Amino acid sequence: MTVQSLGYVGLHTTQLQDWAGFATGLLGLQLADRAGTECVFRMDDRRQRLIVATDATDSAAFFGWEVADAAALDAFAARVEAAGTKVTAGDAALCARRRVRGLIHFQDPLGNRVELFHGAELADTPFRPGRCISGFRTGPLGMGHAVITAPNIDAVLPFYREVLGFGLSDWISKPFRAAFMHVNPRHHSLAVIETGKAGMHHLMMELFSLDDVGQGYDVALGEEGRIATTLGRHPNDYMMSFYARAPGGLMMEYGWGGRAIDPKTWQAHECTQGPSLWGHERNHMSPEMQAQARVMRRKAAEDGERRPVQVLPGNYEVMDGACPWWDSMRAAAE
Repeated sequence: MTVQSLGYVGLHTTQLQDWAGFATGLLGLQLADRAGTECVFRMDDRRQRLIVATDATDSAAFFGWEVADAAALDAFAARVEAAGTKVTAGDAALCARRRVRGLIHFQDPLGNRVELFHGAELADTPFRPGRCISGFRTGPLGMGHAVITAPNIDAVLPFYREVLGFGLSDWISKPFRAAFMHVNPRHHSLAVIETGKAGMHHLMMELFSLDDVGQGYDVALGEEGRIATTLGRHPNDYMMSFYARAPGGLMMEYGWGGRAIDPKTWQAHECTQGPSLWGHERNHMSPEMQAQARVMRRKAAEDGERRPVQVLPGNYEVMDGACPWWDSMRAAAE
């Protein structure tokens, strides 16, 4: 009995009128439905992946985690209740709104609404992206990853690791504390950052093509204030990405080349290089934290930190020619 993936996410926004253009024109999502107070978006063959609704705040509304079947759902309900957390079964109306066969919901220690579900509904028409993209890397990996914030990460990790069974991938201590957790081969489907308050940090979507990300970056550069974090690369999940401010201020990470791990054999460890190998100037952080992050990136460069590029078969071409420097690097690694 395990959580399989991040299946859907719901967001609250004060600027619903601007979300349709942002989600389709920059992210490349498909607007599947639009009511007076809600927009529903597709990113693959599922009927819905992202639900954005009008509210007085810009925040996370719920996180939907997929399990295998009704039996797994019942087992999780018993486990969560045994840990002292109240569990509520979703009624037929709620299941219909979420486009699933069954679900339960409860709150994590930070007050985030967690929904476990099974039987997600598939669409009867092909996915049609809002702009020309190669598509999103979803399937058994889920819709991407979510990152939440906490006053103290130690107060929330036991709930996700011991009660819900998430695996710890790695953690960082500088320039901020963060822990990264997996539920499938995606390096992390959930991360918790210690910021002093509970909330949502960002939601990540991964593309099949680096050019999808680069062209999205061009779109974001053309809109004043849209870039929250510049293009860069993470040392732990290898993702090359940038972060865009969604309408209302929530952040969306738009990335390519994420790392796959083997959850059965993976050994958790501290990532001492910091949050980024290069780039990722975090305009939302304090000047002091930005300065510390720059120092860590310079050290990574001086130390020759490199990470392999993650590509799909057929999505690359091998270059001709010999490179003495590269040959020496390979020889030293063998």
